Order: sequence, then C-alpha cells, then structure tokens
Amino acid sequence: MTELKRMNKFRLPLVIDGVQVEISAMFREGTGVPLVFLHGFGSTKEDYADVMQRAELTEHPILAYDAPGCGETDCADLSRISIPFLVATALRVLEELEIDHFHLIGHSMGGLTALILGDEHPDRIASFIDIEGNVAPEDCFLSRQIINHPNDDPEGFLAGFIDRAWNSRYFSSALYSASLRHKVRAAAVRGIFESMVELSDQGDLMNRFLAIPAPKMFMYGQQNASLSYLEHLATHGVEVAEIADSGHFPMYSNPPEMWSRISDFIRRTPEFVPPAPPLARSSASDLGSPLR
Repeated sequence: MTELKRMNKFRLPLVIDGVQVEISAMFREGTGVPLVFLHGFGSTKEDYADVMQRAELTEHPILAYDAPGCGETDCADLSRISIPFLVATALRVLEELEIDHFHLIGHSMGGLTALILGDEHPDRIASFIDIEGNVAPEDCFLSRQIINHPNDDPEGFLAGFIDRAWNSRYFSSALYSASLRHKVRAAAVRGIFESMVELSDQGDLMNRFLAIPAPKMFMYGQQNASLSYLEHLATHGVEVAEIADSGHFPMYSNPPEMWSRISDFIRRTPEFVPPAPPLARSSASDLGSPLR
C-alpha cells in the first residue's frame, strides 16, 4: 500500500494591495507538478483535504488555503475583498511558496478566481479543473442574490442567504448552509458577490476560459445538467464531467466520484507544458517556503 503523505497547516502574513492579510493554508510536499486548490464562497481549504487519500496523487505537492474573508484567514479590511483581490492573493501565495507551474482546481468563486488567474498567466497552468465556476451570466444564482435580495445590513443579508440556501431543493444545500456563518465574514460578501456578477455579465468569461491553452475540465453536478453552455464547452475541447447525485457542491454530495474524475484528469495531463515560456521564479520571502 502506498504511504500517504501528511498535510501540514501553516499561516502566511501578507500585504495585498495595501491590506494586511494572514493566510491560513495547508500544504503537502511532493516531487510532481503541484496541485493548487481554490475553494468556493462559504467554503474553506478543508473542502480539498481528502486529496491526501488519493494514492495516485501522492507524489504531487498540494496547496489549499482559506481565501480572505473565509475560514481561518484574517483580513484587515473585509470591504476590499473582490474577485480581483482574490486573484492578487493567489498570485502572492504562489510567489511566496515559489510555485511557478501547477495544476489549478477551483470551485464556484474559486473557479472564477482561477479562470482570471489562468487568463492572465496562461503559461503557468499545467491543467485547469473548473468545478461550476462562473463562465456565463446564468452562473450567478448565488452571487446575484446581492441584487435580487437587497439588504443594507451585511449580517441581515447573510442571514437571509443562509435561510434560502437551507431551503433549496439542491443536493447538500442544507449541509452547506449549516456552516456558512462560521466560514464567511458577513462584511466580505457584498464585494465578492458584486464582483462575481460584474465579471459574469461583462467580463467575456467564456472566451477567456476557452482561450486558456492548458487541458481543461468543466465539472458540474447532475442537477445542473441544464446549463446552456455545456455542449459549447465540449465542442471547443473542454472535457465536461457530470457528477451524479450532486448539485453545486460535489465535494459534499458525491466526493468519491468527484475525486475519481479529478485524479483521472490529472494523471492524463502531467506532462503538459504551455507554449509560452515560464515566468522567472520569484524570490523567496523572509518567511521561507514549505517547498524547501
């Protein structure tokens, strides 16, 4: 039996666009191409902790962290958080850990963050697995609530959002809603949601997603098989993966199938090298890198 390597937690203080943050992250050493995970809204890095159970991925370094405004990561100014801020955060974390070339996996908010990151730095992406990340206006069924259910009180909006999620007919929505108050700061919600809606409506996300040269998978839950663009993705070279008995949260509803599809895709694309030359390696910070 292959020995499974341990995941280690660490904290990383940074300044992002003038805002002090302290990232709560988990990392596992390895020798292959790193896997970088970006979680969705109202979730945390622990959504991806079970990657360590996949023996076929045991040689890959693993990085996941709580986005600012979420989980155990601290942020001095929650009002500054938006998708561009989360992209800047991802780039700084990767810089500090000296990760230049990596497989990228993002869910929902994290999928949109990953899309922008991959669009801006396509040469760094070995492969991209987008788990119901926004690529079209129709994907704003969560984030557009900031417009459709207006509330000037951040706590009041979050309370209403939690209630609506709890009463949703989709798989794992009640499970998701039960921990939302503990996983996201109310004051961070508006900036995140408004930027998600703006990018989905005006950011040309579909074309930007398709233009990323790395092998791509779009993963979605069976309950969302009516998404209008799935055939368009497939005809443009994106591997489309439906997860049975699942809605927007396959990591809660059907993690065995989700992990099986992720692992299979990663194993089939380990040698991909984008056509553009890699960026110069960033200098290490005084904090050191878990990769050393």
